[in-house]
Amino acid sequence: MATKKPVSDYSESSIRVLKGLEPVKQRPGMYTRTENPLHIIQEVIDNASDEALGGHCKNIIVTQNADGSITVEDDGRGIPVGLHPEENVPTVEIVFTRLHAGGKFDKGSGGAYAFSGGLHGVGVSVTNALSKRLEISVWRKDDNGNGFHQLAFEHGDLVEPLSSAPAPRDGKKSGTRVTAWPDAKYFDSPLISQVELQRLLRSKAVLLPGVTVTLANAKTGDSQTWKYDEGLRGYLTEALAQSSDGETLIPLFEGAQFAGPDAEGFAEGEGAAWVVAWTETGAIVRESYVNLIPTPNGGTHESGLRDGLFGAVKNFVEMHSLLPKGVKLLPEDVFARVSFVLSAKVLDPQFQGQIKERLNSRDAVRLVSTFVKPPLELWLNQHIDYGKKLAELVIKQAQSRLRSLQKVEKKKSSGVAVLPGKLTDCESSDVHRTEIFLVEGDSAGGSAKMGRDKEFQAILPLRGKVLNSWETDKDRLFANNEIHDISVAIGVDPHGFGDSPDLSGLRYGKICILSDADVDGSHIQVLLLTLFFRHFPALIQKGHICIARPPLFRVDAPARGKKPIQKLYALDEGELIAIEDKLRKDGLKDGSWAISRFKGLGEMNAEQLWETTMNPDTRRLLPVKLGRTGHNASSARFNMLMGKGEAAARRAWIEEHGNEVEADI
Repeated sequence: MATKKPVSDYSESSIRVLKGLEPVKQRPGMYTRTENPLHIIQEVIDNASDEALGGHCKNIIVTQNADGSITVEDDGRGIPVGLHPEENVPTVEIVFTRLHAGGKFDKGSGGAYAFSGGLHGVGVSVTNALSKRLEISVWRKDDNGNGFHQLAFEHGDLVEPLSSAPAPRDGKKSGTRVTAWPDAKYFDSPLISQVELQRLLRSKAVLLPGVTVTLANAKTGDSQTWKYDEGLRGYLTEALAQSSDGETLIPLFEGAQFAGPDAEGFAEGEGAAWVVAWTETGAIVRESYVNLIPTPNGGTHESGLRDGLFGAVKNFVEMHSLLPKGVKLLPEDVFARVSFVLSAKVLDPQFQGQIKERLNSRDAVRLVSTFVKPPLELWLNQHIDYGKKLAELVIKQAQSRLRSLQKVEKKKSSGVAVLPGKLTDCESSDVHRTEIFLVEGDSAGGSAKMGRDKEFQAILPLRGKVLNSWETDKDRLFANNEIHDISVAIGVDPHGFGDSPDLSGLRYGKICILSDADVDGSHIQVLLLTLFFRHFPALIQKGHICIARPPLFRVDAPARGKKPIQKLYALDEGELIAIEDKLRKDGLKDGSWAISRFKGLGEMNAEQLWETTMNPDTRRLLPVKLGRTGHNASSARFNMLMGKGEAAARRAWIEEHGNEVEADI
């Protein structure tokens, strides 16, 4: 009789290797939004838009078919259909079946796409993986003289190999048509929001002046067409008229600037186009894009716009001595009543997550700010009356902010706490701005103290690893000095889930865990998260807890021509690849730059730590939130991971899920 293999047996056969598009089917949420299929269709639309961005396409047509499928057609160059020189497979097949393949990886001189919607390389292959069927037609002349090509997939697998024929006499010389039948089992709802789809297509037309974008419904016969020759200005004017009853304070400020071949620190063609309006009342309209990809959660390009606008307005106010005594302008005062449409062009953009909702490229802050500030400053000084109107508006915002802060300070003044001696506090007491960094180790704490912005950033260095407080009684917590200091510094007492703690004494709006980017650093993160989840859950529920992510790599690029030696930082492997792409684009040869890996925060000086990890415009700060499963499921997981009597459960869990993690040893 054969012995039954125990469930917890962990052997060579336990390790699963997911091939092809299997990872997408297993975990679709890692690659796309799963509320509805809009994002997988957007990937196809983005490909057509990239053709238009390169000047190769004048028409994009999206058709909602009666059977639930969606067709996206363009008159671009057509996806290459010949055999790939390395893979010996039709290139169009590779584009739709390989997660990390595409023309957007070719960033060298004369590359197919100098500017495109990202380098994740998962685009339309995800569309294919999550569709019941996908059909591709390509109009493009191949080496055999054929001009029309077709192939089809089902559930991501090739079912109709590439077939080629002479071009039909339909007048179409080149282009691509993709029809997808999204598989409803991967999505919460199979229905695409018409409002979102229309907004997406209209924005493409705005950002591609002269390109006609059409949305057709085959079932009803209805269609809508967008074509904007005046671009961003007309778009923002129309959007403000639809959503706001406030009049613009000054004429719309618009501009566009892109780096030339000799631009220092930027790749040729990088830059931005923008249109900005200030209104005293009414709704605010804010839209931003990177290489035509909508970024609804903003990112570093929006931070650059804010910096540029703030710098120009602040200089104007100071030059004309308009600032009342005791009032200090902050970026949010200038940005509070601003509406804008911003379209940035960034080589190798790095996004947060696969769905590209937020730009993370650090260089984009300096890129946009550098190009926006000088023309606005010049315009304000050429139109003094409008400049003074704008100054009056932002000074009102600053005064309003100061009044609300004074009210908060009066409420807090009754309680007196003796703050920990090792806490380096900040000057501001505005909880909307203040943040404290819980820093691993004294050496990193020293760099953080010197590198921080002392106005709103406080530093609390932690010695060693914090106590595992999962099973520590609330009344015994303060026996541990580190936990005592954390509680006193943040101004909140320990409490349980479901309690109603007094948060009026909270001293910092953001409590940031800052530890090394290694295994020990991750352990410290877990111990602190355990503390907050178990004994300060309201801080997590209210969104006050964050994790700072320091870079893992530093790239030292040699001097070339007028450009000095550069020190560049990469958060992870993906950003490292992007940096190397940009260096090649700048004419450096492989091997001419040095890559070093940080062992810890202590290796960074104050300036490096500020620029990479603490500067609000360029850092990566991950907010900590309760997952969809809620508190009880999270509590059970914490208990299994941190409970003293849970060793067997931990071992079983690690054996079951060990193959899902990328070990960094």
